[in-house]
Parts: sequence; structure tokens; C-alpha cells
Amino acid sequence: MPHSGEVVYVVDDDISIREAMTGLLETLNLTVVSFESAESFLQHQRTDTAACLILDLELPKMGGLELQMRLAETAELPIIFITGHGDIPSSVRAMKRGAVEFLTKPVDHKVLTTAIRLGLQLNRDTRARHAHVISLRNKLSLLTPRESEVLPLLVMGHLNKQIAAALGIAEVTVQIHRGRIMQKMAAASFADLVRMCSLIGIPDLAKPSGIG
Repeated sequence: MPHSGEVVYVVDDDISIREAMTGLLETLNLTVVSFESAESFLQHQRTDTAACLILDLELPKMGGLELQMRLAETAELPIIFITGHGDIPSSVRAMKRGAVEFLTKPVDHKVLTTAIRLGLQLNRDTRARHAHVISLRNKLSLLTPRESEVLPLLVMGHLNKQIAAALGIAEVTVQIHRGRIMQKMAAASFADLVRMCSLIGIPDLAKPSGIG
């Protein structure tokens, strides 16, 4: 089910389509913001909440596929394409670029509703992943410089004695650093720590570990 405060954006140059979409979506307790062109949508300051976009394929000036490409550079906004024509090549391109659905006008309301729910859920999931990564990076910033050196070696599977030799410290010191890293990262287990590091790109495999 849609959550309160979520937004569905509608971009279509046909005012009757925009009004019909708005009437339908408001019955689902969704906030609807509509635009007559891709350019006006891009100029809009979007709210920081889960959202999806219902996008007409054929628009004056900037078309739907071009807007999809523009958005891919800056945002992960799920897109539901609608079109007055069964354009198979365009639908293939849109779906390959991650569109949720490609619907032909007149749009079946049940199918559209299902697509919107999917789009909003995808955006919720994306936002949750981003928030989780930000939280992990904040925890990572709490590590000391030495702990930051130990962490990638740990998650690469090196033994404490190997890490101690590589960094020129005592093995017991590595054990202390390991405990503090687990605590600061709030890792429930070593496997949990590895999963966290995988999400934030640690270790950087492009850099040598210094351990043979």
C-alpha cells in the first residue's frame, strides 16, 4: 500500500490525461504533482520522499526517453511510461534502462495502480539502502587511522599475525583494534562486518594489501 506523503509525478502534455491521472491517484491517498513538459519537471524541486514518475513517451522538445536518460544521471526515480502508440523498439529501450512498466493509452487503471505500487516500493528500498550506506560511512568515520588500516586487512581474511607483521605492530594490538572496530561499526558478527564493508566498498581491491 502507498505510504502517506509519497508522491507520484505525472509528465504529459495532454491536460485531460494529467487531470484523469490526478483524480485516480488522489483516490489512493497519493500526492500528485503534474507537469506539461519534461523541462518543467526538471525545474521542479522534488521533495525528499519516496516517489515514482508516470511519463508520456512522446513529449514536445525533450521526449520521455531523453528525460529517462537525464534522470539516470542524477536520481534513481522509478518510471512508468505511457504512450498512445504501441512502440515496441521504444518500449524495449525504456525497459532496458530500468523502467517499471510501459503502458499503452488508454491505461488500464488496475495495471497502472499495480505499477505505481511497485515503483514506490522500489524507491523506498533504494532510499533505505542509501540511508544504510550513509549510516555505515558515519560509523566508519569514527575509526582511528590505525583501525582504518586494520579493517580492510581483516575483511580480506588475513590472520591477526599477518596483519601485525604487515603493519609492524603486536598481534595482541591487532586483536584490540579488531574488537574496537566491531564495536564502532556495531557489527553483530565478523560476517556482519564483512557485509557492511562490502556495501561501502571496503577493501579497495585496486590497492595492494601489503601482505603476501
